[in-house]
Amino acid sequence: MSTTYIRASGEDPAKGMVQVTNGGDATTKRVAHMQNGQDGGNGPGRGTAVITRTKTKTKKPSLYRVLILNDDYTPMEFVIHILERFFQKDREAATRIMLHVHNHGVGECGVYTFEVAETKVSQVMDFARQNQHPLQCVMEKK
Repeated sequence: MSTTYIRASGEDPAKGMVQVTNGGDATTKRVAHMQNGQDGGNGPGRGTAVITRTKTKTKKPSLYRVLILNDDYTPMEFVIHILERFFQKDREAATRIMLHVHNHGVGECGVYTFEVAETKVSQVMDFARQNQHPLQCVMEKK
């Protein structure tokens, strides 16, 4: 347990200090207001108040699925190469995803934040165009 003494905001420095006692994981702090001789009419010298500590929750970023779409022209080996190179899949996982794309028309390469997903889609599309393949890669919100 730790105790810290700070000046209360708006207080006259001559009137007193605020003692903040933090009891570990507690979500409230015990604040004892100590003034020289007065504490607002509640008795001689001390008063106690409870202050609730507010924690700001950060919003988790939205996630996006990166998908490869099937076509009749892109070789299966090229799709495997894409999955290994841009999505860090091992040979077995890449083959499994490629077969899913081939049999079902679409396959998930991974789930990423917006910026990462957008970058991966762009990289895959550019690489496919450079190699003259009509492969389509898209992203959708999860």
